[in-house]
Amino acid sequence: MRHIATVETVNARGVWGLRPQPGVPPLHPVLTNPRLLYKIACNLNYSVKNILVIVHQATSDPGLVGQLLRSHGYTLDIRCPNLGHDLPTTMNHHEAAVVFGGPMSANDSETLPFIRTELDWIETALESGKPYLGICLGAQLLARVLGATVSPHPEGMTEIGYFPIQPTPAGQPLFSTPMQVYHWHREGFELPSGSVLLATGDTFANQAFRFGKNAYGVQFHPEMTHEIMERWLENAPECLILPGAQPRDKHLQGYQLYAANLRRWLENFLQHWLEMEQQRDYPDDALVA
Repeated sequence: MRHIATVETVNARGVWGLRPQPGVPPLHPVLTNPRLLYKIACNLNYSVKNILVIVHQATSDPGLVGQLLRSHGYTLDIRCPNLGHDLPTTMNHHEAAVVFGGPMSANDSETLPFIRTELDWIETALESGKPYLGICLGAQLLARVLGATVSPHPEGMTEIGYFPIQPTPAGQPLFSTPMQVYHWHREGFELPSGSVLLATGDTFANQAFRFGKNAYGVQFHPEMTHEIMERWLENAPECLILPGAQPRDKHLQGYQLYAANLRRWLENFLQHWLEMEQQRDYPDDALVA
């Protein structure tokens, strides 16, 4: 005989619970304890390890970052605000967020509504304490949210191709030696107040920074794969003649020389970055949003 014993309710503290119905045997105490129900819900939610991925074009690809995250059992929740996708109001159902690059500027918030939406949303992500990784535009958006300026190089220079970065003393645990990384940008960011500079470069001084324990911004593109590189080179050949840009063959040669080392670096970085989420403490009296 089938019984429908309960209905979902919300108590005065905002925690969903279960209420027995007339004529039905009492529920087990576990099912009427909001705190225990919350812990059960957390375990269920975190058994599916979701990473929020924000991209900016229909053709955007999380590349090597996505491949490595999936290989470690994470599911990618890919959203593109530029195409009208909503962003979550909380990070309760995601373990971390990655915001990728794009051809638009972090300063386009007055002309591109989705840039304004992302700037506002990043504040929510930071408040959650979950790991955040901003790549190129994603790093510049993070810098803007933290009060820093994003602007073109004063002499009109760009970084398009492989260029070296050097670790700072604070960045040496993650950037142990100078390394060649892939760039495609004409704007850079000031170092936000209260953040830690992790890596520097010659043309654009600020290449990587950390804010708090687990919000990172990198100016370069660790997600690069050969397929993505070929597509960028084919779709934007006009960028290869900008001041400071490298010619097509240098990009492809650089990939052969540096891709394996960058993959090793990215594997180590992602492991460190996601460990910050695993070390977070969840309060016993936390409420379900």
